[in-house]
Amino acid sequence: MAHPNEEIVRRGYAAFGEGDMDTLRSLFAPDAVHSAPGNNPIAGEYKGIGDILAYYGKLFARSNGTFTAELKSVRVEGDDTAVTTHHDAAQRGDKTLDQDETLTFTISGGKITRIVENHSDPAAYDAFWS
Repeated sequence: MAHPNEEIVRRGYAAFGEGDMDTLRSLFAPDAVHSAPGNNPIAGEYKGIGDILAYYGKLFARSNGTFTAELKSVRVEGDDTAVTTHHDAAQRGDKTLDQDETLTFTISGGKITRIVENHSDPAAYDAFWS
């Protein structure tokens, strides 16, 4: 049986892939933050469930619905952290996104309270979204 934090993260990835916003909404604490670093139009700190879900909508809208995040691994660290690696892929005009990314999740009381992105090639990620 997997650690409860691993289960939460896996449910989140499945819901994201299916566009299931209700399930995603249920996994976040009301004051959760998703930190998307970079120097591009979608980089920033997204605060609260509505803002985070709007960010996910931007990923799909700006990629004409092609953005995918294929989960490769989940590693639980201590009582409140899970680190994932996934593969990002998307098309945007003549631009292609094709790289790995890690997300560090902080989880408290069975809810995601913070996500921090780390891109394997930040310059390529910025170029894709710019």
